[in-house]
Amino acid sequence: MMMPEDYNHNHYHSPMLFNSDELGFQCSVVSQDSASVNVQNQIVDEDDSSLIKAKIASHPSYPKLLQAYIDCHKVGAPPEIVSVLDEIMGENDLCKQDAVSLRTQTDPHLDDFMQSYRDILVKYKSDLSRPFHEATSFLTQIQTQLLNLCNDEGEGEETELIEMQDAETKREDRQLKEKLVRMYGSHIRSLKLEFSKKKKKGKLPKEGRQTLLAWWNLHSKWPYPTESDKIALAETTGLDHKQINNWFINQRKRHWKSPDNMLAVADRRITTPH
Repeated sequence: MMMPEDYNHNHYHSPMLFNSDELGFQCSVVSQDSASVNVQNQIVDEDDSSLIKAKIASHPSYPKLLQAYIDCHKVGAPPEIVSVLDEIMGENDLCKQDAVSLRTQTDPHLDDFMQSYRDILVKYKSDLSRPFHEATSFLTQIQTQLLNLCNDEGEGEETELIEMQDAETKREDRQLKEKLVRMYGSHIRSLKLEFSKKKKKGKLPKEGRQTLLAWWNLHSKWPYPTESDKIALAETTGLDHKQINNWFINQRKRHWKSPDNMLAVADRRITTPH
């Protein structure tokens, strides 16, 4: 059995079994071993990282993932940057054709990662694009309003110019008309009077005369139209009241004998000896 005194002696004085030089040597050995382990772990990590990157690059969804990533960088980028990004995407397509796939078996975790990461990038691009689209729409609307305003001003000036030209033309026409009236007014009036006389002396239109003659034949026993008859004939023939009266007066003088005249002629024939 160990006594407390022996326990205490062995417990507290055991570290003193090594002197300082020996302890330093042991610490250096431990440090070298630890460094070697860290280097090995780093190499293992780098190998694992390279393997993971290779798996991602050979995954069927990698082109879509890369396209979503490049689309995010295109938002708001100047044209020269966009062309560079397109070139990078084209080079990746060429490399993909020459690459050897490392996908020997399905990896559900990697599939979920690729799909989730792509969905995140697509949403991120949508969020980035929204303010740019709103700003572009706003600027386009402002530009359209300014163009419409400029066009309205131009049309207003053009309309005003046309109105001024029309007013000037009307003024010149009025002045020319007044000048012609002063110079030839008396001749114009005499010509109008002469034309009106010739028109009155002229024959009635054929259609009008036929309508009047038809009425005459129907009322040959008493060819005196009433006022209502004259109005109806005027509407039918287009003749005025005076022309209708004159035609019936001349027609009765030439082609109709009144009953009194007919009796007088009959009496003369009876009393006149043969």
